Amino acid sequence: MLDNISPQIIIDGTLYTLIFFSVVTWTLILFKSWQLINNQRCNARFEEAFWALGSLNQLSTLPDNVALGSDARLAYIGTTWLKEHKEAAGKQLKHAGDINELLEQQLRVQLQKEQHSLEFGLTLLASIGSTSPFVGLFGTVLGIMHAMHDITASGSTSLDVVAGPIGDALIATAFGIAVAVPAVLGYNFALRQLKIQRATMENFVASFMTAALNNHNTQG
Repeated sequence: MLDNISPQIIIDGTLYTLIFFSVVTWTLILFKSWQLINNQRCNARFEEAFWALGSLNQLSTLPDNVALGSDARLAYIGTTWLKEHKEAAGKQLKHAGDINELLEQQLRVQLQKEQHSLEFGLTLLASIGSTSPFVGLFGTVLGIMHAMHDITASGSTSLDVVAGPIGDALIATAFGIAVAVPAVLGYNFALRQLKIQRATMENFVASFMTAALNNHNTQG
């Protein structure tokens, strides 16, 4: 079956696949870099403004360009839940229980959502980084098989006849490695930033709970 397929078609098909992988890789790298860096900056601006407030009731007074980022969404979820709890405590089953544990649960759920949003695309990036060399190698192996078949059919083993087809086939492996390297580096960078921002969000959740519960008890 493979004998009827031109070696150039196999190599070109492999290269087009790797080009597609490369486009996806750089798109994800640029998007994830913007997303993570922007979220980090938004969190820094929000925390500076948030901790300067006199009470949680003033959270809604923050301008829209400050109330951005994962920490802002966590704060709004926590503040909104506390208001609902104050009105529905003893009336709804979902508000039955210790307020500390219930608030922590709400914040943990939102924290997981924020993490999933920041993780978007990382699996695909890792997959491209791990599979691209094998895709290139696949094209090289099939290309060499066809090259050897053509060389045998021609009956010539001179360097000019052997080097050209095999060199063309090896391009696929080189291209596969060239695609994999940025994907792996981009994945490692994004994963590192994600761990840092996860720790930042967890610290904010802990600090927010302390301030929110003290504010709630004072008003209660």
